[in-house]
Amino acid sequence: MTDILDSGALIALENDDRPMWRRLKAALQAQDPPRTHGGVVAQVWRGGAGRQARLAGALQSLDIVPLDAELGRRSGVLLARSGLADAIDAALAALADHGDQIITSDPDDLALLAATTNRRIDIVPV
Repeated sequence: MTDILDSGALIALENDDRPMWRRLKAALQAQDPPRTHGGVVAQVWRGGAGRQARLAGALQSLDIVPLDAELGRRSGVLLARSGLADAIDAALAALADHGDQIITSDPDDLALLAATTNRRIDIVPV
């Protein structure tokens, strides 16, 4: 079971949300780093020296996969099935495997997308 992080989860880490940091630490101790994709990083990263030190540290611990053509196609299929339009969220659902958890600040849309995957994916609100 891997945690899949959306932008809300990354923002929680940046804002020093203690429960989110505990979740990250537990995943790392279990040698199952949380996963996200580059599109989610783009939603939260604003860069600059020292401006996002907590987030930068957290990102080093994550498995960040590219939003490539394969993931893009799988995401597009989920968008067509769900009737939604957010490609970044769809890519998170497409990235999740059976038994994974998506940690999100948008549980309604992610639950709908996860339901279209035909995999059991738990949705956990931040």
